[in-house]
Amino acid sequence: MDKVLNIEPAGHIKRISEYYFSVKLAEVAKMNAEGKNIISLGVGAPDKMPSQETIETLCDTACRPDVHAYQPYSGIPELRKAYAGWYKKFYNVDLSTDEVLPLIGSKEGILHVSMTFLNFGDSVLVPNPGYPTYRSVSELLRANVVEYDLLEKNEWLPDFDALEKLDLTRVKL
Repeated sequence: MDKVLNIEPAGHIKRISEYYFSVKLAEVAKMNAEGKNIISLGVGAPDKMPSQETIETLCDTACRPDVHAYQPYSGIPELRKAYAGWYKKFYNVDLSTDEVLPLIGSKEGILHVSMTFLNFGDSVLVPNPGYPTYRSVSELLRANVVEYDLLEKNEWLPDFDALEKLDLTRVKL
């Protein structure tokens, strides 16, 4: 008789809920299937074709034998330099290329920063409304979530007077 091995997910996975956008996108797909014309403003996913020049550059680059390997962990220097230049141009912030780390997405960055600085029982300020990953990563790492509201009447900016009234002694992020 074959024995079936049942591998249970780790306990910490039970502390987090299904990813917010996977739930919302399923709801939007269902409404669109029902004939409702729903425009999703939830995820910044590209929905337009790249320019022909971009497609040609990608195809040409893919044919080069020197591009089929892992990139340096800190990213290629030209990209890091371009990011630093963008920050200078738009925010007037000077960044060294050593301060720039290209990532595959915001979730990766939020997880890695949180894992670097949070210990069990630390607290994290999370805006409401805000990016759902702040909460899910904090809960995964067993940090306490301290919500603060972003209100239209404040132009969606934090109410710093209200924040000062909160117990922020354990807040690390």
